[in-house]
Amino acid sequence: MAGELAGDHTPELLCLVHDIAGMCVDSSSAAPIAADAMFRKDCTDLVRRISLLTHLFEEIRELNSNNNNSNNVVASASSSSSSSSAASWSSDLIFALQSARSLLSVARNFRSNCSSDGAAKTIVFQFQCVTWKLEKLLSDLPYDNLDISEEVKEQVDLVRTQLKRASDKYGFMISKMPSHELSQPLTEEISQVLSKSVGGLYKQHSCPENLSELDSIPKNNGENNCSTNRLGSLLERARSIPASSEVLFLNESDPESQEISETKSLPEVKRPEAIVIPEDFLCPISLELMRDPVIVATGQTYERSYIQRWIDCGNTTCPKTQQKLQHLTLTPNYVLRSLISQWCIEHHIEQPTGLTNGKIKKSDGSFRDVTGDIAAIEALVRKLSSRSVEERRAAVTEIRSLSKRSTDNRILIAEAGAIPVLVNLLTSEDVLTQDNAVTSILNLSIYENNKGLIMLAGAIPSIVQVLRAGTMEARENAAATLFSLSLADENKIIIGASGAIPALVELLQNGSPRGKKDAATALFNLCIYQGNKGRAIRAGIITALLKMLTDSSKSMVDEALTIMSVLASHQEAKIAIVKASTIPVLIDLLRTGLPRNKENAAAILLALCKRDADNLACISRLGAVIPLSELARTGTERAKRKATSLLEHLRKLQQL
Repeated sequence: MAGELAGDHTPELLCLVHDIAGMCVDSSSAAPIAADAMFRKDCTDLVRRISLLTHLFEEIRELNSNNNNSNNVVASASSSSSSSSAASWSSDLIFALQSARSLLSVARNFRSNCSSDGAAKTIVFQFQCVTWKLEKLLSDLPYDNLDISEEVKEQVDLVRTQLKRASDKYGFMISKMPSHELSQPLTEEISQVLSKSVGGLYKQHSCPENLSELDSIPKNNGENNCSTNRLGSLLERARSIPASSEVLFLNESDPESQEISETKSLPEVKRPEAIVIPEDFLCPISLELMRDPVIVATGQTYERSYIQRWIDCGNTTCPKTQQKLQHLTLTPNYVLRSLISQWCIEHHIEQPTGLTNGKIKKSDGSFRDVTGDIAAIEALVRKLSSRSVEERRAAVTEIRSLSKRSTDNRILIAEAGAIPVLVNLLTSEDVLTQDNAVTSILNLSIYENNKGLIMLAGAIPSIVQVLRAGTMEARENAAATLFSLSLADENKIIIGASGAIPALVELLQNGSPRGKKDAATALFNLCIYQGNKGRAIRAGIITALLKMLTDSSKSMVDEALTIMSVLASHQEAKIAIVKASTIPVLIDLLRTGLPRNKENAAAILLALCKRDADNLACISRLGAVIPLSELARTGTERAKRKATSLLEHLRKLQQL
């Protein structure tokens, strides 16, 4: 019954979510628990998505505590008016979260070099089943009938979308497994891997239909570990490469937001599409984009590390053709490597370096031994926890310097467990230590994989505190860090809910020139998420933007207009913009602004005037027709569209 969901079961749900949120950090060492490379990203992503459900359960709990008649909440929280249905939903969700917790416990301790192929496959199936079940349960919750905030509704939608995407990717990977590998039972293997039967998920029909018979996972049967390596590669291949490192969250009903990508003063806003990698660029073993392609005796090309592992496992045939290799020489395919490198540049795809056995792979395919660097960095990280203020200060200063120099250093510093310790130093009473800690985190966040580690370390509240009360340099770097982290969809939500937006607006109003720029960039990116627009309005951002538009230096007109054009579709923003007497300023910019300024001014005016006869009449009285007519003739393509549309609205108004 709904009372069980919101009353008895909500504390249990919150407890499970908190348990899962804390699973990726070992509290005894304050360092990330090392998961095998095969499942590390899967564990991190699942933890972050489940953590976002905290706000949903907290609001449901609050609703029940404030509602004298719990049956009203109970009835709303059920997919039907049946109390047994609500009880079933909450019980299923508890079971799914318990399964997720068990899965994370297994996956984070998985080691591909000492585990069987069947064990890895079991975990992959588990990830798809857990993500599928959670997505289905969230879709069955009629949260629209509950009196919860728009922000939480959007969070639930975002989590559902991400879980659906993850489930589809696991399905892609599974579909690439040879069918004969899925033909033998693995009851014994499952018990060994999970230390108990995992049939519960499957018996309760928690998996997609094509995965309902998980007894078909294969046994190891003495296979070598090359198959496990192939599985890990398939897992990576299933994660399609986006056109940019992260997909920015856009409200699809907000055409103005979508067009901000045409401005250049702030980061472009667009929804990148998955890139199709040319078939010839994929390693036949791993199905991954090749970084170091080599040719074997049969003339086939493979990624060096995978074909070398194949040979090291005792195989003497070509994996693709099954022909016997006449020799085991691997010849670099320089032509293909050059083509792949050029393709990556054209599609803005970074060729990442990876840490393997004390070596980092360079962009040219060779490896650099970094064992000496690892030892030095680990020693530095230990000093970050020293009792001596001077020693901590010196260590964090060196970490800041190293993290600025190269991607390799950012990888090594994170691998050494520095991030949670640096987060702790954000609250240091020593000003220099705090300044260098926040700058180090900014530098580390540049490397995509570190963003998730920073979020899991609980960095946001401390970064926001630095943003409010640190030195000006620290505040600048805190704002820049929030921008860097906000590139991920779910991070926009977390940062927005943390109280960061009022602090950013304050920096926008009263910060140094660089601080204002950093705050503007962070606010722009955060306000792409619809739920943050209201927060920004309530924090007084319109007043700050108007001040920037009318400032005699005109140094931040571009930034102000770009942010305002993102906000203008929000009803609260429309009211605030008009109330602040911004329309005359925008019309003046139509006459005197730079081409890009005229574009955005026209876009904002159009958003204000859509379905608003009063605002249309206002711009008509203020003489907007002449500059709009000029803009429709001589402006940029976007400016012409906006001006023409506005003139059409004005013409219709005159005909009434």
